[in-house]
Amino acid sequence: MDYVFGFSYGKPFVGNYDPPPCSFNRVTMNFTVTSRGRQFDRLGIMYLGDNEVFRTSTAEPTTNGIIWTYVKEMDQYDALWRTSQKIIFDLGNLIDSTYTGSFNTTLTATFFTVPGDRPTADQILPISARRSADNAASAFSVPGDNASVSYGLPQNTARAVISLSACGQATEEFWYTNAFNSEVNTFVDEIGTLYGYSPFREVQLLIDGQLAGVYWPFPIIFTGGIVPGLWRPIAGIDAFDLRENEIDITPWLPLLCDGSTHTFEIRVAGIDDNGNNNPTLSETVGSSWIVTGKIFIFLNPSNNTTSGTPPLIDAPAPALTISSSLTTNATGANETLTYTTSAKRSIVISSTLKTSNGSTVPVSWTQDLTYSNLNVLSAQGFTQFTQQSTTATDISSPSGYINKYSWPLSINSTFSTFPGGGIGISASINRTLDSQTQGPAVFPSGIQSFSPGTRGIPALYYLAGRQQGVPLTSAAQDSIPDNLDGARTLTTQSGTAAYRSAPNNSFSFGSTSQHFLFSGVESGADGANFEIYERDTLAVNSSVVSDRELLVGVGVPRPSALASPQGTGLQGGLGRGSVREILGRGPGAEGRVLVQAGDGGGGAVLVQGSDRGGGGEREVE
Repeated sequence: MDYVFGFSYGKPFVGNYDPPPCSFNRVTMNFTVTSRGRQFDRLGIMYLGDNEVFRTSTAEPTTNGIIWTYVKEMDQYDALWRTSQKIIFDLGNLIDSTYTGSFNTTLTATFFTVPGDRPTADQILPISARRSADNAASAFSVPGDNASVSYGLPQNTARAVISLSACGQATEEFWYTNAFNSEVNTFVDEIGTLYGYSPFREVQLLIDGQLAGVYWPFPIIFTGGIVPGLWRPIAGIDAFDLRENEIDITPWLPLLCDGSTHTFEIRVAGIDDNGNNNPTLSETVGSSWIVTGKIFIFLNPSNNTTSGTPPLIDAPAPALTISSSLTTNATGANETLTYTTSAKRSIVISSTLKTSNGSTVPVSWTQDLTYSNLNVLSAQGFTQFTQQSTTATDISSPSGYINKYSWPLSINSTFSTFPGGGIGISASINRTLDSQTQGPAVFPSGIQSFSPGTRGIPALYYLAGRQQGVPLTSAAQDSIPDNLDGARTLTTQSGTAAYRSAPNNSFSFGSTSQHFLFSGVESGADGANFEIYERDTLAVNSSVVSDRELLVGVGVPRPSALASPQGTGLQGGLGRGSVREILGRGPGAEGRVLVQAGDGGGGAVLVQGSDRGGGGEREVE
C-alpha cells in the first residue's frame, strides 16, 4: 500500500493481496507514515477481507512534519496469508483550511522462513460487520450496531480461541474518568454535562446469549490525549498497536461442533447507579466503542467429530462497589466531587472433550479480575485526579495458556482560562503495562525471536529502527535459557506537560520518560523471568535527550539515524475541538461557549458538533 489519507472518511484504501511465490512461516508488516501540518490523532484499522488484523492510531503532526514506523509480527494470520485476500485499510481523516495534515502511508509485508514453526490456526472467522464485499470497513460501533455473527464451526475442531479488539471513541475515549449517571450534572453550570456510565468498562463475549468470557480494557491514550506535549515524540503505550485479548472457547466445543449454527456476540458494559450506591452492570454505554473479534480454529487432523459434555458455566455477576461525596463552596455551588469504584469477578467454564482416540479430557477456561478506581473532580470540575488499577489472570487448561496482566494508571490534569482569551492545560501522568503470557497463545509473544539457536555461535538481532542486525556474543547468546515458553512486557511511562493558547498562537511543552523491559518466561506456572531487552528513554520538549538500550545485559550503541530532531514544542492548535476534548471532561451544555479563547484560529471554542471519530474528537462549530 502506498496511499495518502486526506479527506478519507468512509473512503478506505482497497487493494488485493496474492500469496508470494515462496515458502514462509513468518510474516512481518512495516507501516510507515509521514505527515505535516495540523491534524487530529486518527484511528486506523487494517482488514484482510472481513478480519481485522491491525488496529493503530496516528501521531499528531507538526508544522515541520513527522515520520514514524511500526513493525508488527503477523504470522498469527497464516491461514489468511495462504490465500488471496482483499486488503482494506480504513483511516478516516479530514482536510480543510484548519486541519491541513494528510497521512502519507506505506504498508509492506515481508515473508520468510525461520527454524521452529509455532502452531497457527487452520481457519480464522471474523466477528465483524463483514462489509468487505462493499469495499467498506467491517468494525462494529456499539452501542448502535448489533455486534453479533452466526457460524457453524467445523465438527473436527480440536481447539478454538476468540480474540477481542475494542477501544472507546468520542464520549468513551476517556471512559476511566467518566462519572456515575446520577452525577453527570454536578458541574453543569461551570463545565457542562459530564460523561456517564461510571469509569468501569467490561468487554463481554457471549455465545448463544451466554457469557463466555470478558476483558477489562487497557486505558489507551492517543497522541492528542490529556496534553499533546506528553507524546512528542514518545507515543502512548499501545497507541500504535492496540492489543487484543484472547478467550479460549475450547470448553464450548461439544456444543459448537454439533453441526448447528451458533451466535457469537460482543457487548460493552459500564455501571448503572440509582444515586444510592446501588450499582449494576449497564446494558449500554456512551457513544461509542469500536469492536471486532476473530475465531481462531485449530482442527483435528483425524477429522473425527469433537464431542463431549456441554459447558458448565459459573459466571456470577461481578461484585461492584461504588461511593461518592460532594462538597460545596461558600456560595453554595458544587466544588469537589469524589467518587470510587471497585469490581471483582471470577469466571469458570468447563467441560469434557472426547478425543480422537476415544479418551476424555477435562478442559476449562478460568478468569479472575480485580479493578479499583478513584476520581476527584475539584475546582468546580476544572481539575481532575484519576487513579486506577486493573489486574487479571486468564488460564486455559490443559493447554497451559496463562495470561496475567496489570495496568495501574494515575493522571492529574487541570485546565484554566487567562485574561485576553488564553487557555491552558497542565497535567502529569504515570502508568504501567505489565503483561505476561505463557503457553500456546494465538498472538506471538515476541520470544520466538530470541530462541537460543545454536550454542557457541554469535547471533544477530534486529532492533527498532536499524537496518543492520545488532551482534550478540556467543556467551550472551548461550545464557538465554532453553525452556522459555512465554514472555513478559513491563513498561512504565511518566510525564508532565503543559499547553498554552492565545489568539493565533499556541504551543505545548513537556517531558516524558519511558522504561521498557522485555523478558522471557521459563516454563511452569511460576516460571522465572530472564531479562532479554531493556530500554530507557527520556524526551523533553519534543526532543529525545537520553536513550539507553541493553540486549541480554549488554549495552547497545544508538545509531545516529535514530537521533531525534531538536524542537521547541508543539506549534499550532490543540488538534482537537477544545480543551475539554483533550481531557475528556464531557461535552458541556449545547451551544455553550466553554472557553472564550483562541483554538489556534482565534475563534471561540464551542463544545457541540458532529462526531468525527479518529480518537474521539468532536468538530468545532
